[in-house]
Amino acid sequence: MNYGIIGFSGRMGQEIHKLFQEKNYNLVFSYDENGEKFISKPDILIDFSLPNVLNKTIEYALKFNVPIVIGTTGYSDEELKKIKELSSKIPVFQSYNFSIGIQLLLKCIDLVKKFTNDWDIEIEETHHRFKKDKPSGTAIMLKNRLNKEVNISSLRLGNVVGDHKVIFASLGEIVTLQHTAISRRTFAEGVLMASEFLINQTVGFYNFSDIIK
Repeated sequence: MNYGIIGFSGRMGQEIHKLFQEKNYNLVFSYDENGEKFISKPDILIDFSLPNVLNKTIEYALKFNVPIVIGTTGYSDEELKKIKELSSKIPVFQSYNFSIGIQLLLKCIDLVKKFTNDWDIEIEETHHRFKKDKPSGTAIMLKNRLNKEVNISSLRLGNVVGDHKVIFASLGEIVTLQHTAISRRTFAEGVLMASEFLINQTVGFYNFSDIIK
C-alpha cells in the first residue's frame, strides 16, 4: 500500500509513519507546515493535522481521488458537513479516536446507560498540555453515545496521551468506565486497521461501527 500523510511532522503523523513502515507500506506523499513532498500518487490518504487545513485536505483527496482516513479533531459543524459531502465522492473514514479500547468503551456505555436513566452522569477527560481542542473529540463522541446532555470536565496536564472517564452515580453507588491510552501507537494501530478496511470500500462515510460490530 502506498500512503500519504497530511500532518506528517506531527506526533501522530510520525507514529503512523513508523508503524506503516514496519508493515512495509510506502510513504509516497506528505504535507505539513514544511510544505508538500510528492513521490507518486498514494493509494490512500491519512489526515492528522488541524481543522484549518481541511480545505487543503479536501483538495488533495479530490486531486488524487483516493480514500481518506481523517483523525483530526476540533472541527466545527460546518467543517464536519464538508467532510460528509466529501464522502459522496470518495470513501471517507472519520473518527475522533482510533483506539480499539475506546470502541469497546462505547459498547460498554450502550449497556450501562440502559439501566442508569435517572443516575447522574459526568465525563472527565485529560490530555497533554499541547492539545488545542477542549473538550476532546473523544469526550464529545462519548457524550453523543449517551444521547443526553452531560457535563464534560477537561484537564490539560503534562504529557498525558489520553484518559477518559464516564462516571455514573446513583444515591447509593458509583460506576466508572475508564479508558487510558499509554502510547500513541495504539492510535496508529487503529489507523492501520481503518486504512486496510477503507482501501477496499466504495464511496461513502465510514467509522469504527462498520468494523467493530
